[in-house]
Amino acid sequence: MAATTRSRASIYDVFLNFRGGDTRYGFTGNLYRALCDKGIHTFFDEKKLHRGEEITPALLKAIQESRIAITVLSKNYASSSFCLDELVTILHCKSEGLLVIPVFYNVDPSDVRHQKGSYGVEMAKHQKRFKAKKEKLQKWRIALKQVADLCGYHFKDGDAYEYKFIQSIVEQVSREINRAPLHVADYPVGLGSQVIEVRKLLDVGSHDVVHIIGIHGMGGLGKTTLALAVYNLIALHFDESCFLQNVREESNKHGLKHLQSILLSKLLGEKDITLTSWQEGASMIQHRLQRKKVLLILDDVDKREQLKAIVGRPDWFGPGSRVIITTRDKHLLKYHEVERTYEVKVLNQSAALQLLKWNAFKREKIDPSYEDVLNRVVTYASGLPLALEVIGSNLFGKTVAEWESAMEHYKRIPSDEILEILKVSFDALGEEQKNVFLDIACCFRGYKWTEVDDILRALYGNCKKHHIGVLVEKSLIKLNCYGTDTVEMHDLIQDMAREIERKRSPQEPGKCKRLWLPKDIIQVFKDNTGTSKIEIICLDSSISDKEETVEWNENAFMKMENLKILIIRNDKFSKGPNYFPEGLRVLEWHRYPSNCLPSNFHPNNLVICKLPDSCMTSFEFHGPSKKFGHLTVLKFDNCKFLTQIPDVSDLPNLRELSFEECESLVAVDDSIGFLNKLKKLSAYGCSKLKSFPPLNLTSLQTLELSQCSSLEYFPEIIGEMENIKHLFLYGLPIKELSFSFQNLIGLRWLTLRSCGIVKLPCSLAMMPELFEFHMEYCNRWQWVESEEGEKKVGSIPSSKAHRFSAKDCNLCDDFFLTGFKTFARVGHLNLSGNNFTILPEFFKELQLLRSLMVSDCEHLQEIRGLPPNLEYFDARNCASLTSSSKNMLLNQKLHEAGGTNFMFTGTSIPEWFDQQSSGPSSSFWFRNKFPAKLLCLLIAPVSTGIVVLNPKVFINGKFQEIRPYFGRHEIKSRLNLDHTYIFDLQASAFINNNRFEEMAREKEWNHVEVRYQSVLAYEKEKREEGVLDLESSIIKASGIHIFKESSMEEDIRFDDPYLSSSASESPSLLQTIAFGKRNSIAFFLFFSCFLFYYFGFSCQKFT
Repeated sequence: MAATTRSRASIYDVFLNFRGGDTRYGFTGNLYRALCDKGIHTFFDEKKLHRGEEITPALLKAIQESRIAITVLSKNYASSSFCLDELVTILHCKSEGLLVIPVFYNVDPSDVRHQKGSYGVEMAKHQKRFKAKKEKLQKWRIALKQVADLCGYHFKDGDAYEYKFIQSIVEQVSREINRAPLHVADYPVGLGSQVIEVRKLLDVGSHDVVHIIGIHGMGGLGKTTLALAVYNLIALHFDESCFLQNVREESNKHGLKHLQSILLSKLLGEKDITLTSWQEGASMIQHRLQRKKVLLILDDVDKREQLKAIVGRPDWFGPGSRVIITTRDKHLLKYHEVERTYEVKVLNQSAALQLLKWNAFKREKIDPSYEDVLNRVVTYASGLPLALEVIGSNLFGKTVAEWESAMEHYKRIPSDEILEILKVSFDALGEEQKNVFLDIACCFRGYKWTEVDDILRALYGNCKKHHIGVLVEKSLIKLNCYGTDTVEMHDLIQDMAREIERKRSPQEPGKCKRLWLPKDIIQVFKDNTGTSKIEIICLDSSISDKEETVEWNENAFMKMENLKILIIRNDKFSKGPNYFPEGLRVLEWHRYPSNCLPSNFHPNNLVICKLPDSCMTSFEFHGPSKKFGHLTVLKFDNCKFLTQIPDVSDLPNLRELSFEECESLVAVDDSIGFLNKLKKLSAYGCSKLKSFPPLNLTSLQTLELSQCSSLEYFPEIIGEMENIKHLFLYGLPIKELSFSFQNLIGLRWLTLRSCGIVKLPCSLAMMPELFEFHMEYCNRWQWVESEEGEKKVGSIPSSKAHRFSAKDCNLCDDFFLTGFKTFARVGHLNLSGNNFTILPEFFKELQLLRSLMVSDCEHLQEIRGLPPNLEYFDARNCASLTSSSKNMLLNQKLHEAGGTNFMFTGTSIPEWFDQQSSGPSSSFWFRNKFPAKLLCLLIAPVSTGIVVLNPKVFINGKFQEIRPYFGRHEIKSRLNLDHTYIFDLQASAFINNNRFEEMAREKEWNHVEVRYQSVLAYEKEKREEGVLDLESSIIKASGIHIFKESSMEEDIRFDDPYLSSSASESPSLLQTIAFGKRNSIAFFLFFSCFLFYYFGFSCQKFT
């Protein structure tokens, strides 16, 4: 039984197996670089770890720790015994979950499979060399045959561009990595039969209905685990999927709108969905998802309102959709009329024993001397999986005597008191580990890990790392659970921890160490019944109660001299405190009711101070009575009355400083620019701030100044700062970026949006690490030469930037005269929404430009030059384009290079197109080999928001799924003018790895239909809205052009060969029409005359 899934255990994403002498410095080296550029962690044997006759432990470990292995089978691959040994190891690991992708590089797969050609020669040599090792030889032969039978890639010089071939491999690898399943459980014992039962209820094969099923049972049984396993099993059958976790807790903390936003963002692929009410969210879910086939999991539902807001009715979702609800309350499912339900049972004796063994011993076979005591533990655990996991982890590595001792403890606890069983694991912790666990369980569950990390560091220093590790190992807490960055634990474990804390003083909360229940905290505050035993107060009331004003005793903290953490969220207090204990380390008080901290407070130990939405007017950091030497985090966000940030030079350890949306802030002290440990600085939305001090912050990673609507100058950067990688400036009236801006030497991504920029130095584009440079809604800005006048005749330096955008900046033709030529190496260029009239001739020189966007350039008339390697071109709503420019975009040679995807205004169909239709689809017939290049054309006044249409492709009536280039492809809007889409269908990465022949009938004619389903769906929607007539269609024409090789001339047809008695000899009527425009017109005239003559003669006869 595997302890973990391949995706969870892997260190490398990809292992590259190749013959170094053949491809190290060529194909494989380029593949390695392309994978790395995509952020795919790849093992590439650069150090040449092959030594001796056997595969080295380092290489063996690398293979075992990889998720995917790519085997590059080149001409001399079989000559290397090392390559063959690696291949045997790789195929062995395939049975353990390793995905193997063979690449046949200039070799025929049949040569590998049958060991012919160079493979036959080399295997014959091995046979002589390894006479005494017949078993090794046999393993190599079997491995070569097995790898040749796998689906992979075949490259032959002259058949395709190598960089595109590499790109297709990288795209598949990227998809496989992104498709990684959710982690289910370390030891998924007893899940198999339950998954089968749930899958039966789901009836995934029924595509015309929507099923909602419920999974219910008591806490700790594994409802979430079961739902995760089912999700992984069936998710690929749906257009989109979403696992919405912790519905109960998230809705209580953040409201239903928050959950609805998460759901819509995940299923629609849109960010920052803002909802004004849950009713709006419900309406949007119903409207936007009713045509999508989705899989949705709602985990831990506990209220009717949650179901009503998220899964109101089955018809909210498209046909074939499935919804799974997990809950402790079976009545909720009945109320929501969920008829298909599954009750999770406790584990039987055998499964429970197996799960306990795996957690306690990491194996199934154990010393027989343990069997008796293990059976007794299973009996006491009552088949509850969570209890078995926690107890097993607690007793891992213990002797029989220690197990017996633990059992004696269990005997004193009734079997139905599950919480007390869980306490056994707590008792095994060290004293400080217990405190860390109780802190998290009572107060910080569900907090972001970064917040918890800061808080625990303030309490326990760096020791907290060890303590957290112990808690994770013992299954008491979980980090990054289900892909979130929060700290989580099971409900029963949290209940156990809180019960331990409550029992310290069940009748007097003021004598407990930790307070978290709002009613207890407010009672202590009102009655002033706090004591020196209180160390942590965490008041985080439900959002529905936050508007109630809390009346309290402002001297309530005087008796709490040991208070270390005070967190108050979502509560409004009537007045501020008179006193804070000197030992306070964490102070977080949202809507702090006073304009300053108590005058008698000495913050010597304060590490974290967060006072958002408070009434603070000033905060003195300087002076002998105010020592903030330990302060690391300081936040004053949304403090409407704060007017200045004073001298902060006495805060040498500050790592994070934030004063966002302080609308009255007018001054920031110069000392802020010299905090050499500061990593994050945010002044977002300080609308009255007119100036910002110079910065020399060597540790700074994040700088946020957006929406400072009065800030006219970007701060001077007076020393090199290499740690800021991203800078996004939005809504600033700054008119220029000074030359000191270039001291941000590590900057890779720069975005200026809605800024008042007038001038930018040309040298800005030459920043050493700049990769992407985006400007949007920055009106009529211009490039300016540097003060040194660096421009030289015949020598224009090129920026390293790969992407450049100047969108909606009201730019005119003079924009291209200065500065722009520094972007000669750019690969992606977006100039949409501007006012220039030409694309200059020097665009022909942009060799690396692959993507060019000029949509909504209403004045663009003339294209004087197109980049020679352009693939993606968007000229939507460019109504002024001349005919000659449009003809340039329809150039046959340009598109026959392959990979193009163009959209522009116009209705012309090129004469060189093979077939055209007035309907929503085009088709052709092929035999033997699917065309290597297939160009599609559509004329319609529609837009997807991006150029790509992503049509549906059917071969012999069977749908072939196409993986889109990127983004989503629903029709977003109807345009005023007809537009021409022309694109290479083969440029889309087909899920079946471009192996169309596998879907075709061998040596027979096969019918291919390209259908524009998204346009048809849009038409249907508009007819239902009454906007489009029933008989009308917005599609004006569609067409297909096939780049036919000379050997394929007789294997491509545009009529039905089965309707002609001489399909292989003479063209049919439809085929004749498809030969070309001129032939079509001539035949039409001839055919019209024939009909006129025939019917005219017939009429005379009958009269």
